[in-house]
This record gives sequence, structure tokens and C-alpha cells, in this order.
Amino acid sequence: MDAGAETRFRPRLPVDLQRTFAGALRWPLGAMRADGVWRTTRTSDGPATVRYRTVGTDVVVQAWGPGAECAIADAATTVGAGDDIAGFDATRHPLVRELHRRAPGLRMLRTGAVLEALVPAVFEQKVQSGQARRAFAALVRRYGEPAPGEPARLLGLRLLPTAEVLTRVPAYAFHPLNVEGKRAATVLRCARRAVWLEAGATLPLTDAYARLQSVRGVGAWTAAEVGARAFGDPDAVSVGDFHLPHTIAWALAGEPRADDERMLELLEPFAGHRGRVVKLVEQAGIRAPRYGPRLRLQDIRAL
Repeated sequence: MDAGAETRFRPRLPVDLQRTFAGALRWPLGAMRADGVWRTTRTSDGPATVRYRTVGTDVVVQAWGPGAECAIADAATTVGAGDDIAGFDATRHPLVRELHRRAPGLRMLRTGAVLEALVPAVFEQKVQSGQARRAFAALVRRYGEPAPGEPARLLGLRLLPTAEVLTRVPAYAFHPLNVEGKRAATVLRCARRAVWLEAGATLPLTDAYARLQSVRGVGAWTAAEVGARAFGDPDAVSVGDFHLPHTIAWALAGEPRADDERMLELLEPFAGHRGRVVKLVEQAGIRAPRYGPRLRLQDIRAL
């Protein structure tokens, strides 16, 4: 295997790469494997394929492609090596304390790649996650390009289509992907403002979120999904999620059903780190009891 460019560093706090990247990668932009966490991205220098793995307490990063050096320079920030847990008091709830004890290396991801988090989040608005992820993978396979480096070719990794390419995708082309006009239009609006949105990753969080939500079709849920992946926001909570309020209420209060207001009330003692608590609960596999039949998958392609 081509070695690519490489760096090695020891984070100030332990980093568990599997836990840190869990839920953030979308195939075929990335994958978790036994040999590390793989991710493709577009940097200011060009595209890159990146592999992150741990060796003892060190993080070893390899990268391929024109953007390899840039990806390596950003690697420590990406994996949350600068994550600050000051102010996070896990002892405020016995379950949170135990989950934090079990996962000391869970860090908040900060890729800085807004469009790479935003497009799949738009696909996942108000639909089943499996359906959305299949549609997103189909979009990337059709309009994206192979990621650089021989390892990426062997793994089948691809790059998100550039913003320029996305703006040229006709609205009707989303229909065969099982994506209706509303989400398709939102993706196109985001692509047209991609440079401006990407620059939001360098702004204070309040301004970054305001910039995201100024785009029609990007609401609080979608912005929080981006914040948790691209901005490293430890307080990001996906308000408007169908399952999350039930999950948090069941975990923190033993209540099988809740709304957003109740979820935020239960998370309030962890203000500033509410997203961290959500991540701990979700990764523990805690789920509220399910009642009634499961929602049928909707397929709009035959309509």
C-alpha cells in the first residue's frame, strides 16, 4: 500500500477514534474499518483521502492526494484533540457519570467541512435514515469522483460532488434517488452558497449557525447535525428529531415518551455540553421502548 504523507501526535486528552467518528461518516465518503477510520474530503489544496488510527496513546494519520498535507495539518483539530471538557460535570446524573467513565476518549469531531456534513443532513430530513443514506450514496456514486490514492480505489471511497457540479444537477435527477423536490431544492441552494457556508466554520458558533439557517430549508435540526460534525460543538442538540427526545427522556428520567421541550429540560444541567451527553447516550445503545407498528419506508420513485 502506498504510504502517503504521514504524521503522528499525542493528544492532550485521550481520543477514541471509533467513538469520535461514530455517526458522522456517510458512505462512500468514509468508513470505519479494522485498520482505521477512513475519510475523504476536499481541502483548500485539493482532494484528499485520510486514514486515522491509534497506536498506543498516539494518533497516526496518513493522507493521499493533492490535499494530503493540508488534511494532515488539520488532523489534530479534526479528531477533537483540542476538545475542551471544562465545565462538563458528568456527576450531575448517575447514568451520564457512568457513560462518561466508560468512554473517556469520546471527543467532539471538528472537520470544518460544512458541505460534506450539510448535504447528507439535508437528505436525512424527515425520512428514515437508511433510506436517506442509500439516496446520498447513490448521489455520490453518480456525480462524485473517485477519491485520490490507491487505498481509496481499493476501498471504493469517493468524494462529495463539488458545489459547482451539484449546482448543475437538475432537480428532476433527484427523483430517481427517492429525494423529493423540497430536499433537492435545499441541496441546490446550499451548493450555490457553498463558499459562503464553508467560511462559516471559522466564525463563532452563534454566527455559524445563523449563517446556516439563513438558507431556506436548513432549520435547527439540520444546523445541529452540521454543528456536531463540522464545528465541534459540544452543545449541539438536534431539536426536531423524531426519536431523540424519547431516547433522552428514557435515559435520564425513565420516561418512554417526550417532546423537544422535555428533552431540553432534562439536558439543561449540562448546558454547554448537551451534545456531548446526547452522543454518550446514543453510543451506549440506549433506546426508548417502541410502541405500535414501525413506519413504512416511502418510495417516491414510482410516483
